[in-house]
Amino acid sequence: MDETILRFNEVSFSFGHNKPILHEASFPLRRGSKITLMGQNGAGKSTIFQMILKELKPESGSIAIAPKLSIAIAKQIIPHKDLDLTVREFFAKVFPQKVYDLDPRIEGVLEVVHLKAPLDKKIESFSGGQQARLLLASALIQDPDLLLLDEPTNNLDKEGIAHLRDFLINYKKTCIVISHDAAFLNAFTEGVLYLDIYTKTIEQYTGNYFSVVAEISRRIERERMKNVRLEKDISHRKEQANFFAQKGGHLRDVAKKMRDKIDELEDEKVDTRREDKTIRPFSIPVQKEIGGEIASFTSLSLLKNHKPVTKKLSLSLRKKEHLLLLGPNGIGKTTLLESIVNGTATGVKVTEGVTIGYFRQDFRTLNFSQSAYESLSDISKNMSEEEMRSVAAGFLLNTQILKTKIGDLSEGQKGLLSFARLVLQKPGLLILDEPTNHMNFRHIPVIAEALDKYEGAMILVSHVPEFVKQIRIDQTLDLESL
Repeated sequence: MDETILRFNEVSFSFGHNKPILHEASFPLRRGSKITLMGQNGAGKSTIFQMILKELKPESGSIAIAPKLSIAIAKQIIPHKDLDLTVREFFAKVFPQKVYDLDPRIEGVLEVVHLKAPLDKKIESFSGGQQARLLLASALIQDPDLLLLDEPTNNLDKEGIAHLRDFLINYKKTCIVISHDAAFLNAFTEGVLYLDIYTKTIEQYTGNYFSVVAEISRRIERERMKNVRLEKDISHRKEQANFFAQKGGHLRDVAKKMRDKIDELEDEKVDTRREDKTIRPFSIPVQKEIGGEIASFTSLSLLKNHKPVTKKLSLSLRKKEHLLLLGPNGIGKTTLLESIVNGTATGVKVTEGVTIGYFRQDFRTLNFSQSAYESLSDISKNMSEEEMRSVAAGFLLNTQILKTKIGDLSEGQKGLLSFARLVLQKPGLLILDEPTNHMNFRHIPVIAEALDKYEGAMILVSHVPEFVKQIRIDQTLDLESL
């Protein structure tokens, strides 16, 4: 029996007057189904999760949830206030009452997500990938009827993604996933809830992820062709109506009827979906007057089996050279990148005067209390307002988004803002830590092309092989093999 456990009935919701998210959106969710929630960056996917969790209420319409349905979410990032907790305290927090067999339960669920972690270790001391596994485990330990996963593969290495994929394939309960990892989604998805950023409605599709994406693309193309035909017809009728109107007499009535018909045809035109929008091709200009050696490595500090070790090496990074940094979650890739940026890395020297452009995976290089506009203004040296706004528009950062506080942007929009800042900054050394996290799949080839053509020195960390394949890599440093 197909039991519906959740239903949105004509739900409308907006953040203030200028930011509508949903307009009379309806869909049912069956028990045992595994669904992808899909839509453009900033369309409101995470907002829908907040509404399911009753953290936000609809302005109109209703959300029906089956009685006693337990729901748990693995969010995109661990909140800053929780970073000071120990692993034990972090898991205890997800339960409304004290749990007496907590330690064995934590150990059991950490095994599921393939993570060894001392229970008295602070959350902030784990890598981004390990934190992603802890987030997932904190949802799984609740054994919910409905599991909500918001970008669960972000920061996970290849092994972590494979582990999660296999878990979801065998998962017997209900699951809704937001992710931009197409191959991962295709392995277990049975349908898609498609949030249209233009109409603010939700369309439901059945089938695996790839077939649904193809179906949506065909639909967009059909709508575009319909508009082309209607435009042609409208243009022809307008010419005729103008001709008859000038003739006077009863032909004016004919012209009026024709204009009524033109209005009908205008109404038939389909609103072109903004989903079709991809960021404009862009390039990251390189800092002028730099050349030769940009950075040199004589030793590196790593974590192996939770213990710090120092490894000697001899590696030089010159202008136009791209270095791929490999290694499993928890080995210290993010810590290393951060120490290079801060100038505290023992054994790594960046040439004096080189500007470093840093894409940090959790966006903590951004000032969340600034507006997006202020963030871009701070970095756009010797550039006119018009030029700066043109760069922003290329990354789909319109006037409304520019006025928004960075803390209120979606994770995807923070990523696009970070790339706009790199374009304006013109770095000599580009350091990128998981730059495809949170990115709409349409943007990823455009980003890859820009990085491939970047003419400064570059250090890249990415667990997405399809993305890395599109970028010129001159040297690879595998931390595990050191």
